[in-house]
Amino acid sequence: MSENILPIFDSHAIRIFDSHAHYDSEQFDNDREQLLGETLPQKGVIGILNMGSDIPGCEATVKLCSRYEYVYGAAGIHPECAKDLPEDWLSQVERWLSEEKMVAVGEIGLDYHWLDACPKERQQEVFAAQLELANRLGLPVVVHDREAHADTLSFLEKYRPRGVVHCFSGSLETARQVLGLGLYIGLGGVVTFKNARHAVDVAREIPLDRLLLETDAPYMAPVPYRGKRNDSSLIACVIEKIAEIRGEEPQTIANAAIENTKKLFGIS
Repeated sequence: MSENILPIFDSHAIRIFDSHAHYDSEQFDNDREQLLGETLPQKGVIGILNMGSDIPGCEATVKLCSRYEYVYGAAGIHPECAKDLPEDWLSQVERWLSEEKMVAVGEIGLDYHWLDACPKERQQEVFAAQLELANRLGLPVVVHDREAHADTLSFLEKYRPRGVVHCFSGSLETARQVLGLGLYIGLGGVVTFKNARHAVDVAREIPLDRLLLETDAPYMAPVPYRGKRNDSSLIACVIEKIAEIRGEEPQTIANAAIENTKKLFGIS
């Protein structure tokens, strides 16, 4: 994939809505203002959904939403952060969700890769509480699922939330189950990786009206930037790859993802 793709996207011919990013990360501390204030809008980024994943991250996300017109937010407790929470953690999440431009409960879910961070039982308890909260508030969820496909599906089947399984890593069959529950699937840099057979299969088969595009910035940068800090402009590489896989125009992929993101999260 050629690195000269990015100037094409700088022309605003193709717009980008990043449905999952972490600009509260310390990796952006040195240039966050420049990046969000000037660089990304100049590269065609028209929207970002920033994920609160722990208590400081949720607080920072609310501030980012108030500072940048095109930034929206989600508040939730990531499974790796679920072990040691204050007693009132759920009411804190609910309070952040009452703030302007906070449009989803996320990032929430299950992660069985690093169980030393938080045991399964506690992850499941916190996940269930947030799924209940999302349904009570009428908000969509942003779901993290790593090496926990069966249990994640079980919770989603039980609570039937609206939302998206982000950075999808499951098989095509699991994707069909997710889609059967009415959920969206988020794809990002993984689809450009050499060994990403599952992601490529899903990108080829997913109905275009159920696809969201994301970075997980600062993580998961696409080829040819793999290993470097990710940012929302690099979705350009993901769009190009998915368009190649599907035999469609990049404009078609980008526009569909924008409309899907706005529809799911109620953004006008």
